[in-house]
Amino acid sequence: MKSASIQSLRYSITTALTQTRSPTLELLTQIDESLFCPQIHPEFSPIGWHFGHIAWTEAYWLQQLSDLTLSVPKTYQRLFAADGLPKQERQNLPAVGAIEEYLKTVRSQTLDYLATAPIAQQERLWRWLIQHETQHCETISFLWQLHQQRHLDIASLNTYQLSPAKNIEKMVATTIDVTEMLKVEGGKFAIGSDAVDALDNERPAHQIYLNTYWIDRYPVTCRQYAQFMTAGGYQGREYWSEAGWQWLQQYPVNQPLYWSNNADWLEHPVYGVSYYEAEAYSNFVQKRLPTEAEWEKAALGASLNCNHGHLIGHTTSVDTYAETSHYGCQDMLGNVWEWTASWFDGYPGFSPYPYPGYSQVYFDGQHRVLRGGSWATSSVGIRASFRNWYHPQVRQIFAGFRCAKD
Repeated sequence: MKSASIQSLRYSITTALTQTRSPTLELLTQIDESLFCPQIHPEFSPIGWHFGHIAWTEAYWLQQLSDLTLSVPKTYQRLFAADGLPKQERQNLPAVGAIEEYLKTVRSQTLDYLATAPIAQQERLWRWLIQHETQHCETISFLWQLHQQRHLDIASLNTYQLSPAKNIEKMVATTIDVTEMLKVEGGKFAIGSDAVDALDNERPAHQIYLNTYWIDRYPVTCRQYAQFMTAGGYQGREYWSEAGWQWLQQYPVNQPLYWSNNADWLEHPVYGVSYYEAEAYSNFVQKRLPTEAEWEKAALGASLNCNHGHLIGHTTSVDTYAETSHYGCQDMLGNVWEWTASWFDGYPGFSPYPYPGYSQVYFDGQHRVLRGGSWATSSVGIRASFRNWYHPQVRQIFAGFRCAKD
């Protein structure tokens, strides 16, 4: 690689690291100290742990690439490593100021190293680190909103006016038709990506064949989902899979986690739903969830001009952004993650990177794939090939869905 190209690449990586760190530090200043250490949900680490883990991960790889030895407490090794302490034991954290100093100290040494690093050979790892940081910031964002929702802290939440679903009849009465479906012709399709920023689970790009199918132009809106609720969708056994019905009996709910009766939000995508709820709604309207391959093909050409990266701070109406994918779909990227019918698994020829624990350990037949990103997803993670994964019962993430049919 020519000297000018190397300098350009070095500048690109350094700029991306800096631009990624700014919202991280901004989040750190916004989080109340009382929320820093407690475990807000048993399936997720405390908010403060994620900040420390971001610094620890960067420090770990920095030391793998260089001869640097970082002077930090030995307890950080076990505390902030992904495979260190169980999530419920991660609440004994350093003070906010200590974590902030940890982030800054590591970053300072990182930037010093980058000034002379063999950047061309390392580019893929740096792109991974940048995305890793943004993924944990999104986790912090939904944990923060989960806390606000749980305590009905409406002033702080500033997105949904949370209230029981007792006035839904009024919401359904003035339904606007957003049920249009678009035809996607069958044929060969290249799924995945071999780009330098593609994560291991996106690789390798490969050809598959898809039959012709139909897919919703928009994600399912709150207004549409209200019809399912008023029709007794949460009580109707016929709409639920066996696993979904068992989950519902164990965790009886009657509305999405982030539900609103605010009329201003009717055309926003429903979110805070589990895979099981998305599946039940799809059965209710006699459709199904798309496979992740169907979703990715329908999303080809979708624009990055979308609701992402905390640009607005909450969801937007599904038709806010006029740009469409090549097939005419809207809101494929950003706004809310979308559940698919696919189990998370490696593509043919999969190779773990930078370590098996990032993706491979989740190829266990227990995680469903989500696509598209949310309003809190950074631009570095917004692309049609990006794959997210969660257990089907999880509803704390910013996830909605759209439907498909044969």
